[in-house]
Amino acid sequence: MHETLTPAGPARPSASEANEAIRHLVETRVDGEWPSEAYEFLLSEWAEASRAEVSAGP
Repeated sequence: MHETLTPAGPARPSASEANEAIRHLVETRVDGEWPSEAYEFLLSEWAEASRAEVSAGP
C-alpha cells in the first residue's frame, strides 16, 4: 500500500487569513515605514491561497 507523506512545515494560510494579516501589517506599521519584505511575503501567500481556492471550486 502506498502512503502519501504529510508536509512537515506549517500549513499555508487561507486567502482570508493572509488578507487579514496584510491588513494588520498595514494598520500597525511603525514610523510610517513601509514593511516591503513582509508585505511581499504575505501578498505571495494570499495569491497562492487564492489560486488554490479558485482551482478547488465551490
